[in-house]
Amino acid sequence: MRAHCLAALAAALALFATPQAHAETQQAHPHAEKWSFSGPFGTYDRASVQRGFLVYETVCAACHSLRHLSYRNLGEEGGPFAAYRVFNEETGQHETTLGLHGGHEGKLVEIQDNPYVAAIAAAVMIPDIDRDTGEATERAGRPSDRFRSPYPNPIAARAANGGALPPDLSVITLARHDGANYVHSLLTGYSDPPAGVDVVQGKYYNRYFAGGWIAMPPPLASADMVTYSDGTAATPEQMARDVTHFLAWASDPKMEMRKSLGLQSMAFLLVLTFLVYLAYKQVWRGTKH
Repeated sequence: MRAHCLAALAAALALFATPQAHAETQQAHPHAEKWSFSGPFGTYDRASVQRGFLVYETVCAACHSLRHLSYRNLGEEGGPFAAYRVFNEETGQHETTLGLHGGHEGKLVEIQDNPYVAAIAAAVMIPDIDRDTGEATERAGRPSDRFRSPYPNPIAARAANGGALPPDLSVITLARHDGANYVHSLLTGYSDPPAGVDVVQGKYYNRYFAGGWIAMPPPLASADMVTYSDGTAATPEQMARDVTHFLAWASDPKMEMRKSLGLQSMAFLLVLTFLVYLAYKQVWRGTKH
């Protein structure tokens, strides 16, 4: 009887203690940020997506893949490195320029002729097989290649990261609740653990990560990890915003086209509804019903 009483008391104490321990490491809700691509009329900030690509290539690509994305996607319509042939009235020559802010006049340069995408792809070495010897080799990347994975397979990825598998970032903002806000909050949410929370060796505290402890060290811990060509200061906050913007584009590169088509369809349906109403009034004019 005494043993049963002690067991019941222990269970009761556990019930009261568990919520408190859980509250100390409860995942915080991502803080809301203003994004240019939010809402039905939202568009990507091309300059921010370009800067975010630099952050990904310099920092994130060492551990995280983009296996659903090819280098050619960077130069497609709506991509951050889409190039256009425009006429320069001063020189009388056609020039190739980036569509930095989505506004452009000219013809889209085909992927195979896009110098920006070609340079980005060529800077990456892609695993290949020598056609003469059959030996494993590497070659310069092509626009048709998919983004190179930092690891040959998931086993190698886990071995290099203490057993943790770095997630692919291709659709990360669609795969996580409150996508862009979550990614931005996670990148800027590293801190010391609250008082009373035991430190987990080999992991880092982040209040926006489920459970509070994450295996990834703070990726944007210091300023000037990259150098922006447009002169923007590469603070941790700015880099977090830019790489989040890039990952939002990577997750949904056709967003602007889809929104534009949707708005055109809605305008067409509104006009059609008005015309059908006028036709109805004409056909049934003078008829009591």
